[in-house]
Amino acid sequence: MMDTFYRLESNVRSYCWSFPTVFKSAKGATLFNEAGEEYIDFFSGAGALNYGHNPGSLKKRLLEYLENDGVVHALDMSTTAKKQFLDTFEEVILLPRNLDYKVMFTGPTGTNAVEAALKVARKVTGRHNVVSFTNGFHGMTLGSLALTGNSGKRAGAGVPLNNVTHMPFCDYLGTEADTISALECFLKDSSSGMDLPAAFILETVQAEGGINVATRGWLQALSDLAQKYKVLLIVDDIQVGCGRTGPFFSFEPYGLKPDMVCLSKSLSGYGLPMAITLVKPEYDAFEPGEHNGTFRGHNAAFVTATAALDNYWRTDALTRKVNRDAKQVRDVLLDLALEYDAEVRGRGLIQGIQFSDPTVAGTIAKEAFRRGLMIETAGPKDEVLKTLCPLTISAKELQRGLEILKESTHSTLAPDLVPAD
Repeated sequence: MMDTFYRLESNVRSYCWSFPTVFKSAKGATLFNEAGEEYIDFFSGAGALNYGHNPGSLKKRLLEYLENDGVVHALDMSTTAKKQFLDTFEEVILLPRNLDYKVMFTGPTGTNAVEAALKVARKVTGRHNVVSFTNGFHGMTLGSLALTGNSGKRAGAGVPLNNVTHMPFCDYLGTEADTISALECFLKDSSSGMDLPAAFILETVQAEGGINVATRGWLQALSDLAQKYKVLLIVDDIQVGCGRTGPFFSFEPYGLKPDMVCLSKSLSGYGLPMAITLVKPEYDAFEPGEHNGTFRGHNAAFVTATAALDNYWRTDALTRKVNRDAKQVRDVLLDLALEYDAEVRGRGLIQGIQFSDPTVAGTIAKEAFRRGLMIETAGPKDEVLKTLCPLTISAKELQRGLEILKESTHSTLAPDLVPAD
């Protein structure tokens, strides 16, 4: 069944080892393999499928567009699909939140959005250094990889990764440490060895880094620090934006207005490649063509992205559903944590549980897949079991997925108490 992939595909593939089957179709929060076996999806394409697989209202809009020979590829030329996306994004997302951004269409992946933000920050400020934070993940191309903390990912570069200073994330040094004051000591001391940065870049919830959640106070203090030292603030909302934590942007509850915001993954709403960098107008400094990319005009993605905004973001119904489902997920994880002396963390529908033995999460994930649940791990040692179900998951699918998660945990940590299946 897997011979073709072993024979022809590069060894660099990774997710197929965690989910060793050949998938054929998918709908909502369920995938089906070639044998017709079902898998509840607590993975969501690593955050690219917030609205589930093949959402009907988006599929209908896409098929109509293609049937009418709508423009698919247009570089950065003006198209009807792009205009509709921009108008809808302004109306549904920016104006209600009192946000004023220019929209830069970058290459169609998250790392493209990050690279564009870095170039803008460096051009605007004339500085080369950027501060990122421990356990952050921002992409796999050289600029964004330099920001990333994971040593395994960094090793793949094969060259020095420079022009970045890594500083402690929120509670990296413990809840009592004041990492913002420490950062300011570096900024104000001309002998600290840190060049004044062009930007701070962060995830409000570090997804791949282990579901580390920044506190309100830390985020607000970092924003104040950026303004004080005229450092641009970039929020990488690629995985935890588009409703993953509840509101459309993960930073909304904290009153932040970043200088730039990077979006991708679920922005298209359908799993189609699409990325943008939102830039405050005063920092929209590129000359025409100074930054470009062949596939920054992916009109099919504009169509589904517009449909997603129309269907999910004109009211707060999805946010309220995320908050309800998040409580259900958290209750299950807290029960498991109490039983097995583990730690739970996360926001909205990105939550995780870490056990004292760092190998346990991976074992549970394998057992879960055997039982029909796709779930991945996160953290420097893959020590966190990470729940990332579609935001639109049905009550039945969510309940079944959580049951499998509990069964898999018990089977791994207390096998004598679990009946054989």
